Amino acid sequence: MRKFLASLAMLGIALVPAAAQSIGGTYTVAGTNFDGSKYGGEATITLTSDTTCTIHWETGGSSSDGICMRNDDAFSAGYVMGKEIGLVVYKVEKDGSLHGLWTIAGQNGNGTPK
Repeated sequence: MRKFLASLAMLGIALVPAAAQSIGGTYTVAGTNFDGSKYGGEATITLTSDTTCTIHWETGGSSSDGICMRNDDAFSAGYVMGKEIGLVVYKVEKDGSLHGLWTIAGQNGNGTPK
């Protein structure tokens, strides 16, 4: 299993895949919500083409589904959790990890990985 550090339901990601070339797979999730509370879970990224994917999170007792896309060293995902719409934008680092920002529609500011 790959490591996937995230804050979902106020989501942030630091993704560390075994191979930097492929972003697809199942990841362990650990993260922090906007209010500072921590949680864990799992995320699964399924490739749908060379650059696009679907993503499913099971974190903090909540589930979320979205679409994602990779463009060179950029990774982004839009997701829906309940009635909330979120967006993550990350840079794919040379070691395959992802670091960046996330937000939820209607919320002030953005989040970052822990």
